[in-house]
Amino acid sequence: MSLDWIYYAISWILLAWHSAWEAIGIPDAAVLGTNWAWILAIVFLVVTVRVILFPVFVKQIKSQRAMQALQPQVKALQEKHKGDRETLQKEMMELYRKEKANPLMGCLPMFLQIPVFLGLFHVLRRLNPDPNKSNKDIYGWTVDQFNSASDATLFTAPIASKFGSTAAELAQLGANGTVVKIMAGVLVLVMMGTTYLTSRQMILKTGWAEDPQQRMIQRLMLYGIPLSLLVSGAIFPIGVIIYWVTNNLFTLGQQQWVLRKFPPPVTPTSSKPATSGRNGTQPAKTGGLFGRSKPAAVPPPPAAPKVAGPKPGAKPANPKKGRPAKRQG
Repeated sequence: MSLDWIYYAISWILLAWHSAWEAIGIPDAAVLGTNWAWILAIVFLVVTVRVILFPVFVKQIKSQRAMQALQPQVKALQEKHKGDRETLQKEMMELYRKEKANPLMGCLPMFLQIPVFLGLFHVLRRLNPDPNKSNKDIYGWTVDQFNSASDATLFTAPIASKFGSTAAELAQLGANGTVVKIMAGVLVLVMMGTTYLTSRQMILKTGWAEDPQQRMIQRLMLYGIPLSLLVSGAIFPIGVIIYWVTNNLFTLGQQQWVLRKFPPPVTPTSSKPATSGRNGTQPAKTGGLFGRSKPAAVPPPPAAPKVAGPKPGAKPANPKKGRPAKRQG
């Protein structure tokens, strides 16, 4: 299936934002070695996509809430079908179907952004200031726009260059290999760090899942994806890494807002303290992004009821007050 419609859509949004920044006075020429009109066009491509996907993000939060509410039932099924993995999976899928909870909904926003990422990757990979390059006007670009984007830089590193650019590619872009490697390397580390923080933020708020499959997905999101970027980041153009980092920062802010406005439901706790580990459930934390939380305020013990003492000069209380009075005959 042709992906041209994605390339046209990404190009249209990118060029529209670039024209908007030029119209309000952002110079197309480099300032501090950076073509800010193109950098801001990439940043606001993220904003546009995230605004479009916001309803999906809300559904993701609702699905995560539903999955969290089902944790006691999931744990009961695990105890009931311990050692029978096939029956356990069948019962859990039936539970999810009955309660209309989708375990994969948590990854849906990320999956929907993959076409955008691939489209931007393809569009930026084509950038080349070579005057003999053909098809510069494809995907709705003009030749002048194509040449301008091909010359665009971030602190003198072309946005079309990457950490793994060959000497021939760097020569075509007129780039300094050392500058490109430093800039791309720093951005890749930032990309890994912000990817890790977005997953950690959600887990800190909702806690680790009881379902082994869900917990495996959480660990993959938390550790596997950031580590994979250490390798794949070498082939991403700097412009694509800018998109990824901006997207992560947007996600951090959006998740923080949603989690503050719609906090996770409080589940009743047992008399035993929550355990952590392979088989225990790690309770959701209410602290900040890095897991810091203020110690819970311990309520003061109830004050003992005050017993009023006898007033000076008063008769002592009758200790036999509760007994019936004797009749006098």
